[in-house]
Amino acid sequence: MKQDQAKFSVGQLVNHKLFGYRGVVFDADPEFQGSEEWYEQVARSRPPKDRPWYHVLVDGATHTTYVAERNLSSDDTGKPIDHPAVENLFDGFGEGGYVRSRSVN
Repeated sequence: MKQDQAKFSVGQLVNHKLFGYRGVVFDADPEFQGSEEWYEQVARSRPPKDRPWYHVLVDGATHTTYVAERNLSSDDTGKPIDHPAVENLFDGFGEGGYVRSRSVN
């Protein structure tokens, strides 16, 4: 199976198309990496498992989400995200997104 390029990158601001929240991508998987049980319970719109999925810090919250690419769009507001993990994962904010110059592993 040929993997397509991910549409979003780490540090990019995004909007969730279905739930309307903003966030920032902090990790990406080339395809779904969760459990079948999680997919059945949470991914009710049944997004494709063979496309990229993203780990997102949610603006104005303390939790993260795991989101299929088809449920995200670019956020062009240029406004930073309010999440307590931002400072741990990114070195700064500029040009409408976050910058990470160090490894998080």
